[in-house]
Amino acid sequence: MKVMRKLLSGVAALTALAGPAIAADLRLPIKAPPPAAPSWNWTGCHAGGHGGGLDASKRDWIVRTSGAAHVGESLGGHDSNSWIAGVQAGCDYQFAGGFVIGLQGDYAWADAVGRHDSAREVGVAYYSRVDALASVTGRIGHSFGRFLGYVRGGGAWERNAYWATTTILGTAYAARATHPGWTIGIGGEYAFTDYLSAFAEYNYYDFATNRIAFAPQLAGLPPAFVDVQERTSVVRVGLNLRFGTIGAPVAGRY
Repeated sequence: MKVMRKLLSGVAALTALAGPAIAADLRLPIKAPPPAAPSWNWTGCHAGGHGGGLDASKRDWIVRTSGAAHVGESLGGHDSNSWIAGVQAGCDYQFAGGFVIGLQGDYAWADAVGRHDSAREVGVAYYSRVDALASVTGRIGHSFGRFLGYVRGGGAWERNAYWATTTILGTAYAARATHPGWTIGIGGEYAFTDYLSAFAEYNYYDFATNRIAFAPQLAGLPPAFVDVQERTSVVRVGLNLRFGTIGAPVAGRY
């Protein structure tokens, strides 16, 4: 009897010790949480199109033709406005903390025609037309998740046509020229999806003062030269298709 009681006591003790281990084995396995989705990152390249409005200023048409009347005097100036439509492409890189740098090239077509009557001559009018605008710029900005605020600046070029008319002779002089300059601007871009973003920006262009060599359009007229001060402002919006952003290393999380 004593042996039986000792045996039962031993079984009870073993059961008590084994209970927690058995219970632990019966617990459901804990699933690891899914990996966190990577934060948006602006590292990658893009290409797209844009449209907007252009305001061009052609001021102080100063006569530089040797021996001509009114040498050194201003013949006036004018502004011109137009739509623009163009394309752009570039690449960006995002650093830790959200700092973003990039490089972009763009080209736009325009049709900004302006005119003014000569301030010194009777029956003479001067015209200009902006045909195209291009730039290669760097940009520096900061990412707030899918929104990027930035400033941009670099080199720019503008393609212009010029002509002068008289009441009696019609178109007497004409010229075409592409002028280099610089640009600076500010804007913001938002990524709606991993592949599509939209931007809006303002850009100022300065092409300094250029000497325009007018070719005579009528026999017997001599060549003519005029200095023109040129500035342009552009407001534009556009869309970009983005490449290489998916799977880019996330430098910062927000």
